[in-house]
Amino acid sequence: MENKTSLFTNAVIWFGVAISVSEIEAGIGIGNMSSLSSLWLPLVLGHIVGGILLFLVGYIGASVRLNAMEVTSSTFGKYGSKFFATLNVLQLIAWVAVLNAQGASALASLNLPISFPLTCIILAMLVALWVYMGLQRISKITTVVMAVLVLLLAVLSFKFLGLGSSGFATLASSVAKSSQSLGFWNIFEISIAMPISWLPVISDYTRDVEKPVKATLVSAAAYTFASLWMYFIGIEIANIGMNLNIAQAILLANLGTSGIIIVVLSTITTNFLAANSAGESAKVIFHRLDVKMVGIAVSLLSAVIAISGIMDHYIDFLYLIASVFGPMAAVLLVSFYCDGNDKKNSVISYWNVFSWLMGFIVYYFTVNMNSIVLGPSLLAFLVSALLAYLGVLVEKKRAIDVN
Repeated sequence: MENKTSLFTNAVIWFGVAISVSEIEAGIGIGNMSSLSSLWLPLVLGHIVGGILLFLVGYIGASVRLNAMEVTSSTFGKYGSKFFATLNVLQLIAWVAVLNAQGASALASLNLPISFPLTCIILAMLVALWVYMGLQRISKITTVVMAVLVLLLAVLSFKFLGLGSSGFATLASSVAKSSQSLGFWNIFEISIAMPISWLPVISDYTRDVEKPVKATLVSAAAYTFASLWMYFIGIEIANIGMNLNIAQAILLANLGTSGIIIVVLSTITTNFLAANSAGESAKVIFHRLDVKMVGIAVSLLSAVIAISGIMDHYIDFLYLIASVFGPMAAVLLVSFYCDGNDKKNSVISYWNVFSWLMGFIVYYFTVNMNSIVLGPSLLAFLVSALLAYLGVLVEKKRAIDVN
């Protein structure tokens, strides 16, 4: 068994997860379609709620010492656990491919003398190497990488602040003319989407911690802080001018080499976690599979999928993650924190699957509604949680009647 991970190691891991091109791009989207005076409250609120959910889900794995998909077996049954593990493997393969494609696209826009396909392959090979080395062996390297990233991102942030101060009027007038300005709950939804995407992963890295409560809290806090920072950088880029992407902003700030380092390292640190977790979930489906080998295969497969054009379906992919794993996490939380019975019968497992399905359906009915109160992700989460809690109450009443 691997050694227990420290508070610092978990902080570094989850800080690195949030540092990604996708988070910055999400911030750019919000900044382009919102006024600065109205975006901060829903943005921060979405991250706080998402961070709390990360902590609550991550603590389950830390408490029972099981990985993210193993913990679902007591809630959804053996086959329910395999079902969610299968979906998780599929979404993680796509997620690694999306991040690979985003990183390669950003690098291509920095005028590197290599093609997009070759860049995808290089990034995938670097991630595969990271997975092969393993979490314990690369902990010191990851710490150095994080130190470099923090320094470069700090420089990037100050550069963008200086550029943005002269572009505010342009941004404000452009937003004022936009007929698609984002409302409070639209911004909240975009903000909470990223932490929700990591709910089916976090227990893979909290199950082996030395101090379950503190390590899980540190992990969730590190991710939340770093994610807010990435969104802030994206908003800064939007403040410089409309329709500006991260690569164009880096070139405008004369940070070409630093920008290349940021994009490459951030892509590796985030994709390592996703690829490794794909191996953890695959082991739940087929116990004989080797976690590292699956992670390496996912890393290399991501290059093929990225080159094939997954970015064209990126938005639909984000919807899929929120619709499946938000309600799943809601039922899991109710089962763990409110039930207290580790040996659940098949009726409860079926009811939990039904509770998840209702949340899934609610999400799809509300996702296209403009600025619906609470947002589709949180609304679906609450529906599944309430139904699961109803099942807990009925089961407790039945147990009392029997006794």
